[in-house]
Amino acid sequence: MIRGQSPQIPYLIGIVGGSASGKTTLIKELATRFSLEQLCVISQDHYYHPLHLQARDEQGEANFDLPTSLDRQRCLADLRSLIEGRPVKIREYTFNRPDAEPEEHILEPAPVIIMEGLFVFHYREIAEMLDLRIFIDAPQDLMLSRRIERDYRERGYPEEVVRYQWDHHVAPAYKAYLEPYRDSSDLIITNIHGFERALNVIASHIENILSWKTVSA
Repeated sequence: MIRGQSPQIPYLIGIVGGSASGKTTLIKELATRFSLEQLCVISQDHYYHPLHLQARDEQGEANFDLPTSLDRQRCLADLRSLIEGRPVKIREYTFNRPDAEPEEHILEPAPVIIMEGLFVFHYREIAEMLDLRIFIDAPQDLMLSRRIERDYRERGYPEEVVRYQWDHHVAPAYKAYLEPYRDSSDLIITNIHGFERALNVIASHIENILSWKTVSA
């Protein structure tokens, strides 16, 4: 039996995609369509190890695009807690901005849980629990241009830093830890000009799951 086929067990959706593919935007849009009692979103971004624990490349730069860059066990433990009906406390990751004060959030269990991040499919113990796998894709040059703009606007990174990270960390990680799972995903979204139709399909699917769980409870 698939986990989510039981009305008592949350339906678990995994969403992955390359850096700046549109994962966060898609999930924010989905979150506006459902209440916190219906949908819980947990992001792997909040499980990064502190900077001093990150692996370094040959130039001494921290590489945040390796599976070891996250606290894998805590990520799994929190997901299991939500599945079992227990709330979890999340400390916001500030991407090593010294002027940013991290906030703490409480995530409440819900009938549908979305976990998003770079390594949701690569972490086998998480991937095996998923009821639906969604892969967000986009051309590499488009994702790079989006990342340059985003990292400058939100994190203050100059373009040369972003390009270095892309060439030495981000692109190799995509090839090694994301692309191999693309074709085995249940739904592939190509985000070039937006994903409104895909968003509607996913939202409709979640609505059907919620209705089924309500009727079957």
